[in-house]
Order: sequence, then C-alpha cells, then structure tokens
Amino acid sequence: MLDIRNVTKRFGDVVAVRDVSFSIKKPQMVGIIGRSGAGKSTLLRVINRLERATSGEVFFSGNDVLSLEGRAKSEWQKNCAMIFQQFNLVPRLDVLTNVILGRSFEHSFIRSMLKLYPAEERYQALATLDRFGLAEIALQRAESLSGGQQQRVAICRAMMQTPKLILADEPIASLDPLNARLAMEALKRIQVEEKITVICNLHTLDTAKHYCSRIIGMQNGDIVFDGTPKSLTDKKAREIYGAEADEAFEASVTSTALGSAPIKAAS
Repeated sequence: MLDIRNVTKRFGDVVAVRDVSFSIKKPQMVGIIGRSGAGKSTLLRVINRLERATSGEVFFSGNDVLSLEGRAKSEWQKNCAMIFQQFNLVPRLDVLTNVILGRSFEHSFIRSMLKLYPAEERYQALATLDRFGLAEIALQRAESLSGGQQQRVAICRAMMQTPKLILADEPIASLDPLNARLAMEALKRIQVEEKITVICNLHTLDTAKHYCSRIIGMQNGDIVFDGTPKSLTDKKAREIYGAEADEAFEASVTSTALGSAPIKAAS
C-alpha cells in the first residue's frame, strides 16, 4: 500500500532525512519515535508533499506521489490527511465550519469564504463530530475550546477528507494526559474502524507501545529500529532517544489512573 524508497531530504548542508526506506503492506497504526530533530516531522511532510524530497520515491497504491503536480498533487493531499501538533483550526470560525473545511479541496475560494456548503456536507460534519462526542460544541468558535477539544475537531476535519492515509505529527505533544489519551483513542478507533493506516509521530515511548502495532525509531535522519512494540527493548529505546530518554520514558498517557485497554484491530 505505502512503499517509501530511499527518501532523503536536505536543508542546505543539513540532512534531515537520510535514505529512508520502509513499506506498509496492510492497514495498521505505526508510531515513529525519536528525539527532537530526528527527522520524524520532515519525513511526514515529505510524504504529504508539504516538503519536496531531495531524492527518493514514495509509492501509494502503485503511484509515485512525489512526482505528482497540480491537481494530482492536491488529490494526493486530500487522500493523505495531515494532523498537526498546533491543530491548525481557524479560531474565529465555528467548529462545524472548521470540520467542513476538510472538504476545501472540493470547494472554490468564493464558496468557502461565503460558507456556501451543501446540506449533505453539514450533516456529514455534524455526524462526524457526534461520532467523537463533540456534536454539542458544533456551533462554538474554535478559539473557545480546550486544546484537547481542538485536536479532536482537527481529527474530525481530517475525516471529512475521506482519507486513505492519515499522518499525525506530534498530535498530543501540547495536550495534558487525559486529552492526549482521548486524541490517541480517536486515532486508533479510526484506524480500526476505517481500516486505514495511521502514521503517528510520538515522543513518548509508552504511548507508542500502547496504541501502535509497529514502531519505527529514527535517529539523526536514519531509521535505526523497525519492529513490534514487544521487540523494542528499553536499551534500544534509550539509544534512540539519547539525552531525551528520561523524558520520553517518564511521560505517558497510559497511566493506571487514565489508561484503558488498547482498541484491538479486527482480525
């Protein structure tokens, strides 16, 4: 389904991602871990085409998405939804409109400015909010919400794109443990119920082990680990995180007080 081949991204003399290759053959929740500056965010931005790769190929369903331009590139970005650490909502717009903006690829600029959205899209947006327990805040301004609510609204907006792949770039980095857990459970639920792949950049080790069936470790732009949570030893994890290991090991959204059993993928 997703095949990344020898992807490299340079910023001048700095190599942010170095000759990265891996494949995802079936829908799963993949966690990418590593210390700050390891190349995690840059890799996701290259896949989504927010950054242009220096070299390499990214194939999705047989098509090299790094070669796409114009309308074809926009179609890929619709199919490859991106969720950001800072939510990227429009603060002064209500929640419902922010979710509908997930369909902005299909709307003209004028239609979007005038909020001329079909009733069917409004209904779908409201149903998506209801699915994640947010329907009651549909008419509130996004700026009035807590960080956790904003991130779940951003997840709903991504679902309005009807994506085939979701990339989440540090989606819980700015959230408290309870809201981080709610956001991760929403992403895991989407992965299981929609049977699509979710690739999530995560700083905390316990979160990756709890929610992901596969973990990829990055260090200085290279992949240094690729395997199951059980096969990732504490020793290897500490090598991946380096000086940030203690922070990565201590921070968790799966403590006894807040945690719950992970959602199981359908067999």
